[in-house]
Amino acid sequence: MTVRDVIVVGAGPAGAAVAARLHQHGVRDVLVLERYRHPREKPCGGGLTGHADEALAALDLKLDVPHLASPTARVRFGSFVRTVRLGRPVNVIRRDEFDASLVAQVRARGVEIVEDEGVTRLAVEADRVVVETSRGRTLAARVVVGADGAASVVRKHLTGNAKALPHRLFKAELPVADGAAVDDAMLYDFTPMLRGVRGYLWVFPVHDRRVNVGIMHYPSTRVGGPKLIEHLGAGLAEVGVTLPARAAHGWPVWGYHPRAPVSAPRLVTVGDAAGIDGLTGEGIAVAMEQAQVTGDAVARALATGDVAFAGYRRALRRAVVGRELALDRWLARLLYQRGDGWRRWMSLVLFDPDVLEMYAARVAGSEVLADQKLRLYGALARHLWRARGRGRALRDAAGGLPAGSPTALLSATEPDRSAS
Repeated sequence: MTVRDVIVVGAGPAGAAVAARLHQHGVRDVLVLERYRHPREKPCGGGLTGHADEALAALDLKLDVPHLASPTARVRFGSFVRTVRLGRPVNVIRRDEFDASLVAQVRARGVEIVEDEGVTRLAVEADRVVVETSRGRTLAARVVVGADGAASVVRKHLTGNAKALPHRLFKAELPVADGAAVDDAMLYDFTPMLRGVRGYLWVFPVHDRRVNVGIMHYPSTRVGGPKLIEHLGAGLAEVGVTLPARAAHGWPVWGYHPRAPVSAPRLVTVGDAAGIDGLTGEGIAVAMEQAQVTGDAVARALATGDVAFAGYRRALRRAVVGRELALDRWLARLLYQRGDGWRRWMSLVLFDPDVLEMYAARVAGSEVLADQKLRLYGALARHLWRARGRGRALRDAAGGLPAGSPTALLSATEPDRSAS
């Protein structure tokens, strides 16, 4: 049996980015296996938030698909609405188009990418990893990279398929009604927190007069898919958007945990397989930032013969992306906690202008939030003095909708299925 240097499982942004990074290091014996065929539907908000631009540039990849640049973020909670200017616009893409573009760019470099073939089983041996595929093939590699998303076979191998509550996300893409104006702001609506959701609803503008809408739920409480779709529809109705029946598609994802197993001898995970941003649900920029660490580690392992990857988890954690993920995990546990404790933290987020500015910078990737700890501590100190008044303001905001809802013109009547 021929033993490849690397098999990358999955050809989403994480897998394509790892392959691109390995190519930069001169690693040529790489096989990428993708269980679907591009372009394929991928439920996702589609915002290239965080440090996506820098990651694309570092990997010599281009944003060459249609996209809409959103210059502002609008944060809402009941009658409270505040618009924050982003340090730089966030490009909103369609995932099927974006992922297919990355695959095409990597394939053009000579990387072998096989579609319609996933990995169903793997076994780690002394000198190789043997994988079985959905086509009935048996392959082997010195190193296997798990970039195969939330349902990762590699992740399950590392964790022993440990059971835990995942984040839940539901998304739909809808056309803007004829004659209606298009708002280019990204809406983050936390009003569903009042109804038991622990997360937020989003409305992101997409090119060609469409909007990407969805909801994220953090697993501090258990809420079923049908109920989350109901919350999504109700929340969208408040901002003038109609969610048609069966338009939303959902998927589970796992939040990043700094102590979760992400590697073993001859195995590493990256992207959704290693864990998404627990606060925002962001996965695209996270995947491409992590892929640089992953590609560097794999290239080094191949060159030295040390394939234990003993320092891989620490390398991910110490990178900018790891520091951001660890901080966001801590913030998510505060903001999305069960019971009523979330209210004190929500009032801080909404009513401290500096916190919203930091959040906007985090979304745009113009600053590293993990490097703003003094500002965060300052915001906490101010909150100690103002918590009572902010609590009253939060209760007032929860009592009604704003006059002239900011996205009232984004009404849609039919789901857009052209991207499926």
